[in-house]
Amino acid sequence: QVQLVESGGDSVQAGGSLRLSCAASGYTGSYNCMGWFRQAPGKEREGVAVISTTVGSTSYADSVKGRFTISQDNAKNTMYLQMNSLKPEDTAMYYCAAGTLWYCWATTTHREYNYWGQGTQVTVSS
Repeated sequence: QVQLVESGGDSVQAGGSLRLSCAASGYTGSYNCMGWFRQAPGKEREGVAVISTTVGSTSYADSVKGRFTISQDNAKNTMYLQMNSLKPEDTAMYYCAAGTLWYCWATTTHREYNYWGQGTQVTVSS
């Protein structure tokens, strides 16, 4: 089993920054992709950024490219999402996920991921 715990969500003004963290525990060798997804009220859960835990390659949704950066610290079993130049449309519940996939792409449906955290709320006001 794998446990994922997110932290770092907050309320910020547009243009501000936040860093989300996702701490993994348990059998962390059982997946090869970790990612951040978000879900706004009434909308489908969407991929934001994904990283390969084995080679470190990254993938981003077009809406966050150039503003968000995903990274990992394997020694700490922790994944991060640095979010800069935040916009009101970034407001959502952000979830950390892990899974075993052929490719670690941000466009892959969230249904392919096996493990999920409880979510952390990000609210961006204009």
